Amino acid sequence: NYTERATSLVAELLQEFQFEIDAVRIVPSSGGVFEVAVNGDLLFSKANLGRHAEPGEVMELFRKSVTSTS
Repeated sequence: NYTERATSLVAELLQEFQFEIDAVRIVPSSGGVFEVAVNGDLLFSKANLGRHAEPGEVMELFRKSVTSTS
């Protein structure tokens, strides 16, 4: 169950990028899936990497994604 992790990540993203984010969507699933995508581009996939994100890893990937599109 990754609900707490997902909601915590959303709160962290919104705190830092509230003016850059138009919408956030959390999609509950099963089987240990934890993926983060921005505008259809997959930033992080637990299934692909075989591990969960390290602390701050998704935020750094998001930062890079935001700065590369501005």
